[in-house]
Amino acid sequence: MKRPFLTLQQAEDIAARYPTPFHIYDERGIRDNARRLYRAFAWNPGFREYFAVKATPTPGILKILKEEGCGVDCSSLTELMMSDRCGFRGEEIMFSSNDTPGEEFALAARLGAIINLDDISHIDTLLSAVGSVPRKICCRFNPGGTFQLGESKEGFQVMDSPGDAKYGMTRSQIAQAYRRLKELGAEEFGIHAFLASNTLSNEYYPALARILFQLAVELKEETGAHITFINLSGGVGVPYRPEQPANDIERIGEGVRRAYEELLVPAGMGDVALCTELGRFMLAPYGHLITRVLHEKHTYKDYIGVDACAANLMRPAMYGAYHHITVLGKEDAPCDHKYDVTGALCENNDKFAVDRMLPEIAVGDLLAIHDTGAHGHAMGYQYNGRLRSAELLLREDGSVRLLRRAETPEDYFATVVWE
Repeated sequence: MKRPFLTLQQAEDIAARYPTPFHIYDERGIRDNARRLYRAFAWNPGFREYFAVKATPTPGILKILKEEGCGVDCSSLTELMMSDRCGFRGEEIMFSSNDTPGEEFALAARLGAIINLDDISHIDTLLSAVGSVPRKICCRFNPGGTFQLGESKEGFQVMDSPGDAKYGMTRSQIAQAYRRLKELGAEEFGIHAFLASNTLSNEYYPALARILFQLAVELKEETGAHITFINLSGGVGVPYRPEQPANDIERIGEGVRRAYEELLVPAGMGDVALCTELGRFMLAPYGHLITRVLHEKHTYKDYIGVDACAANLMRPAMYGAYHHITVLGKEDAPCDHKYDVTGALCENNDKFAVDRMLPEIAVGDLLAIHDTGAHGHAMGYQYNGRLRSAELLLREDGSVRLLRRAETPEDYFATVVWE
């Protein structure tokens, strides 16, 4: 059963200062989860988590993760600028390129970030922008085809189609890229790959690790490259639905360790550092979107209208994604009413829930929409002139800190050039 990390009274007290809707994050949960991850990979001395900034590009959150030993994974110029302003330095920053303009490579190089090349053609883009290649560099691998685990011990099938993804190099391309980069002066190499999204299986990371560890052994033999790190990327998911099991990061870490000792250690590569690039796993469960009920509508269905909309949380409208909803103060009441929970956008897919069984809801109730700590506020937009909400932090001592104020109409009009 999913329980919110704040009570109705806490939410009402916060809403008296910061009107709904707002995103709120649980500092204690974030810190505890980061520490669990680091314990799970403590057997690898060089391990580092590079938090995927795109998931939650909020400086106050990034600084908490920095305090917990994390780096950042960036994918754009502004994410690099934000990470720099948050105090991340040098190899604490991973820059994963994707159709990347030269100016972004140039900034990544100036910051001393580890550059992760998505395509073999990006070598020339990098050379044009920077004039040389860095001493330490990474390449992204795409094995093609379909990645499938079959039934895991948790009963979930993991399946995705890397061959349809725009990311990464083929097997022959990554070997060619290593050779050329080595000729251009690169001395240390890394491998990166991402094969499946939001997996609910403790077997995914170990399976991915085996693919990358075997590739590392082969590339070392074929190219003579000194491979010093392997980035397992993201893909470790969270249970959005209450009946789904959570991943066990300790079991995942142990599974990766076994693969490491079976494949890398015998090849004389027992000093290779591991990286992860988790966003959803690190933050999603530790964020709620708090919204107040404005209207009831009873036509062909029963609708509950709230003051949040898809501009505050896009995933349900964009993907049909499930986000659990708690009616604060009614956590233990029977879910005996069927509702669509809707926002105010002029789009019929602006629904946080469809045919959801919930306790009886009244105008004025506060709803907590779960698992919005990643890919929540970050995906906000301004369609219909709806404005992005505030971001708040529930601190470990119970106090609340404003991380980002709510947008105002003045913000909306700020970029307009009036004739």
